[in-house]
Amino acid sequence: MRLGIDWGGTKLEIIALDEAGAELYRERVATPRGDYAGCIEAVAGLVARAEAATGRRGTVGFGIPGSISPGTGLVKNANSTWLNGKPLDKDLEARLARPVRVENDANCLAVSEATDGAGAGAHVVHAVIIGTGSGSGIAIDGKAHRGANGIGGEWGNIPVPWMTAEEFPGPDCWTGHRGTLDRWISGKGLEWDFARASGRELDGRGIIAAMRAGDSEAEAAYRRYVARLARAMAMVANILDPDVFVLGGGMSNVDELYRDLPDAMRPFIFSDTYSVPIARAAHGDSSGVRGAAWLWNGV
Repeated sequence: MRLGIDWGGTKLEIIALDEAGAELYRERVATPRGDYAGCIEAVAGLVARAEAATGRRGTVGFGIPGSISPGTGLVKNANSTWLNGKPLDKDLEARLARPVRVENDANCLAVSEATDGAGAGAHVVHAVIIGTGSGSGIAIDGKAHRGANGIGGEWGNIPVPWMTAEEFPGPDCWTGHRGTLDRWISGKGLEWDFARASGRELDGRGIIAAMRAGDSEAEAAYRRYVARLARAMAMVANILDPDVFVLGGGMSNVDELYRDLPDAMRPFIFSDTYSVPIARAAHGDSSGVRGAAWLWNGV
């Protein structure tokens, strides 16, 4: 049995999968925000209840909003900041009395979709989270590509490529930089840009609904969003040339993106031809937690 845990800033979710990927158990609890020891205990409770309910012992994988530094063995770059500087994998192994695997949550999305989702069977899958924030991850032959320094695929801190004069320098980001992908192409980025240009306050769903109803300011904000996301994906195409892009997070549910992104990407791709699928995550909001479980694939 494979147990996966999605370690979010507001919720901890566990899933139990059998070897074929069938769901055996699922539970969510609130994340004890700011309480590292409390989070460890909450995870232990989730694992204990999942194993009691299924009558089976499982391998355990974790998707976290950060990564483990190969240099220090400590969590870095987590926006759940109470994890930073902690030996999370070692503390989890001690509490759960077994080995664990910990990966960035965007890498878990990529692994999930490469295993039995929208990128199943693809050699290289680049997964993009476009939700409250924006991150990305890579799976190669179904395995997470962590990289030599634990930052493989992470694009949130990169400024929008081919930035226009109107975009420069861009909004401040929690990373300490400006104009980053995390700020510009997240759902919050769409909201910020719309409010800046129109003087009106709408959430992401409201902006898309207004765009579909013919609101010119919402349409313009959507077009700017597509242009920025397309440039980011074109940058990845030029460097990595993945077999498929998979989109997850709330903005991935905007159907128009799959129609509009290919044409918006092409002017920035250094090739005479370019045709790569752009797909919505097949497992939706469940994809990250499934990917955490699949970190033990092949073991």
